[in-house]
Amino acid sequence: MTPTTPMTELNDRARDVFRLVVESYLGTGLPVASRTLSKMAALSLSPASIRNVMQDLEELGLLAAPHTSAGRMPTETGLRLFVDGMMQAALPSAEERRAIEAGLAEAGPIEEALSAATAALSGLSACAGIVMVPRREPVLRQFGFVPLNDRQALAVLVGQDGSVENRVLDLPPGVSPSMLNEAANFMSARFAGMTLRQAGDHLAQEMENERSALDGAARDLVERGIAIWSHDADDRPVLIVRGQAHLIDDGTAADLERVRQLLEQLEGKQEISRLLESALAGSATKIFIGSENKLFSLSGSSVIAAPYRGADGRVVGVVGVIGPTRLNYARVIPMVDFTAQTLSRLMR
Repeated sequence: MTPTTPMTELNDRARDVFRLVVESYLGTGLPVASRTLSKMAALSLSPASIRNVMQDLEELGLLAAPHTSAGRMPTETGLRLFVDGMMQAALPSAEERRAIEAGLAEAGPIEEALSAATAALSGLSACAGIVMVPRREPVLRQFGFVPLNDRQALAVLVGQDGSVENRVLDLPPGVSPSMLNEAANFMSARFAGMTLRQAGDHLAQEMENERSALDGAARDLVERGIAIWSHDADDRPVLIVRGQAHLIDDGTAADLERVRQLLEQLEGKQEISRLLESALAGSATKIFIGSENKLFSLSGSSVIAAPYRGADGRVVGVVGVIGPTRLNYARVIPMVDFTAQTLSRLMR
């Protein structure tokens, strides 16, 4: 049986046993024995009958026995079949929705809202929360240079959205405070309302046509200021990860190597970003289970990711969680969906 085989190919007895094994495993993280299932009111089967059904499911590749005498647990193929064909999703509770919305209600740069939403999602799901930050160029409002010493100054950029960012700038020899003021005033007057890319193009055109009113030293300052901000924008992190500590709990004591591998993978944010970019093309939540993606094949982790949209309705980023394959899909998937919808409303 393949992950795309429909549930209709299982008879009613096999479906009932399979569903109870998966639900029990996702709740406890432990293999499920036939005797345990026989005590459930939902089944009126003897332990022997249940063992036979579980053996059939194992032969189909849906269940596996970690040890000869142990119970059964779902394989990644089984989890995929359960998520696609049997799972009954539960909408986020009012308390969960309020927790997600609370972080987004605070005023400030969009990155802070995205970080708050990711932290809330991480806490509610007990997974690591992830969000891809939309690549955007700030629209400029004002520049400033604050001297630190003879060789360095603080370059201050104020965006139209009220965001303020600072970078340390190395100064050419002989720069005076008056030159810093001249360069800052020139940049604020000429580049307000532009993006960094537009400001750089505008400056290059002025220099080429020799229409700049600046002398050599001040012109050098302006070029350095634009360059440091443009370089910073290109290198800006595109991924926020929060809540890695949730991946280490009492249930991971016997599986520390898997957790170590997962934490190492979370450090490679560019690799995760490439994985999440596959969710940018769709309009629905994507679920990657274990080895379905190469990045997390060693740690056996699952990724649930949903796209969110910008003011023009286009997909601009992805929000989601990373956790063990035995996470509560029925609860977490709708939670990720709601977070993506909330972010979409915020971006309008």
